[in-house]
Amino acid sequence: MDLLEKIRTLPTQPGCYLYKNAEGEVIYVGKAKNLRARVRSYFLEASQANAKTGSLMREAVDLEYITVDNEREALALENNLIKQRKPRFNILLRDDKTYPYIKLTMGDRYPKVFVTRKLRKDGGQYFGPYFPGNLAYRLVDLIHRSFLIPSCKVDLSRYHPRACLQYYIKRCLGPCVEGLTTPEVYKETIRDVQLFLEGRTGELESLLTKRMAAAAQNEQFELAAKLRDQVVTVHQMQDKQRIATTDNEDADVFGFHYENDMLAVNLFHMRGGKIVDRRDFFWEELPESLSTRLNEGTEGGTAVESVPRLEPDPSQPAPEVAEDVPVTQHSGLTELNGAFSPAAFFSALVKQLYLDQSYVPRSILVPVDFPDRALLAELLTERAGHRIEIAAPQRGEKRSLVDLVCQNAKQSYDQRFRVLQPSIKAIQESLQEALTLEELPRRIECFDISHIQGAETVASMVVWEDGAMKKADYRKFQVRTVTGVDDFASMREVIQRRYKRLQEDKKPFPSLILIDGGLGQLHAAYAALEEIGVTLQPLASIAKREEIIYVHGQEDDPVVLDRRSPVLHLMQKIRDESHRFAVTYHRKRREMRDRDSELLAIPGVGPRTRQRLLEHFGSLRGIRQAPPDALTAVVNAATAEKIRRYFDGDVAKANETLTVLQ
Repeated sequence: MDLLEKIRTLPTQPGCYLYKNAEGEVIYVGKAKNLRARVRSYFLEASQANAKTGSLMREAVDLEYITVDNEREALALENNLIKQRKPRFNILLRDDKTYPYIKLTMGDRYPKVFVTRKLRKDGGQYFGPYFPGNLAYRLVDLIHRSFLIPSCKVDLSRYHPRACLQYYIKRCLGPCVEGLTTPEVYKETIRDVQLFLEGRTGELESLLTKRMAAAAQNEQFELAAKLRDQVVTVHQMQDKQRIATTDNEDADVFGFHYENDMLAVNLFHMRGGKIVDRRDFFWEELPESLSTRLNEGTEGGTAVESVPRLEPDPSQPAPEVAEDVPVTQHSGLTELNGAFSPAAFFSALVKQLYLDQSYVPRSILVPVDFPDRALLAELLTERAGHRIEIAAPQRGEKRSLVDLVCQNAKQSYDQRFRVLQPSIKAIQESLQEALTLEELPRRIECFDISHIQGAETVASMVVWEDGAMKKADYRKFQVRTVTGVDDFASMREVIQRRYKRLQEDKKPFPSLILIDGGLGQLHAAYAALEEIGVTLQPLASIAKREEIIYVHGQEDDPVVLDRRSPVLHLMQKIRDESHRFAVTYHRKRREMRDRDSELLAIPGVGPRTRQRLLEHFGSLRGIRQAPPDALTAVVNAATAEKIRRYFDGDVAKANETLTVLQ
């Protein structure tokens, strides 16, 4: 897949994108609120001779991306990836971002709290990073106001003769002056700040809410507004960033997406609490296992789950792991009914990946539990010399991270399997075989009818030729001879007009005529061809909902294709395009009719009368062909006579009749 095709498959979610050169090196990492829109903008900038972007796009040949939940996570992930990969083009960025942390100077006699962008091993406690950047400053301000921790730069290693203004306006405990506070009280306050920064904000939020309600009741609305903003700040503090954590944990996180017997697995490597790399694995057409057996998952004699699980047969080899290689792989792992078993699959995959590795992260997170998880963790712990945890989290932050990796696995699946298409020639050959055509289909003309209750009936013809829609050959038709709702007659008229014209001009017929509809439309189209002496033209229809293809001459044996078949996708694409083109033309005709109707030229016929006539007869043609008796079902006899005379060409007599009646 080339770079342009890959960009078309990008999601519209926030995330990070990584451009690669021909050697596979990451040359640029960026973040985006909308991945697809941002990456596509590079081509526009390159075309407008942006020097930096032009150089980047000339060198970039491949693209990877990682989706996240919001822009703040994308920002953190971008920073991690830039530090890890050191892409050459990122040094030209003007916004070389570092991210704010909150530091508690725990080594001081009276610790302070402030914002910093540098992490040092100086005995202090660091919390963060925080996104957006002003959140850290708002949190520190909240700490100063709520906990009265000093915000000044006064040296607290010694006492001073008097306190500053912050103490007298009740924004500081006054540790700078002896006797204003005690080390014990201050230490207790610092502990409260630690709890707050660690995310235990329930009590603080409750306190702020009560103070806000009291201020509002006392009509202190400015104070209530400030307290409200502080509550909002606390809520933002609780929105912890999963991408960059503060526990410096090394972990591998798995996610997967399985559909249509095809599997995509994503593995995120977290080092020091940060995502530094990802790997993709793919298996196509997973077969049934050669030998499977029912097994109850147990751990220490206690059932882990009440549902039966499968354990892979140890006599069978584990699946070969293929990373970014488009070949069919076998998992050999299915349940007894033939369905894919995630538990059995991850049991085999984790063993293959880690048992022979010299380094294993302390934590391995998998999306599903499997029977020998505890045993495998014990074996890995013994080999590594430190505790290895294999967990299948069900809730909380770790489960949220697993879900995020599963989202990326689905995107990998879509990009890999939904975009992967055989060549145009292969699709043509498959179509020829499926519809039993005598020659390779090079040109397909597809027809559809559009109307609303018979009003402004139109038809469309779209053309597919040699692998692409040929818009220059599209045609639009106004149905002339049909009144009311009659799709079969409308299709018959349009088909006859189109191919009678080709006969007269001695132009070749298409390889296949495709009709949007079922057997009724198919037979109507054939009747039209038969009337002009064409009986050997390949003709088919595709029915909506059932997606069944009917070929004329073998209607009793309709063609039912697999829902993943490229041939079916092609037929659906052509059918949907004809429907879109017909509906667009129909809407345009309605707008023209509503904007200026010939009926309004008849004296005494206003917008309401015109509307009633069109709703009753369906179109202007229907009104023109209606006899006076039919018109009186909608309007009075005098107006009906005027309408009839107008369409008979006697406008002057219609006006004379109007004068007499008045």
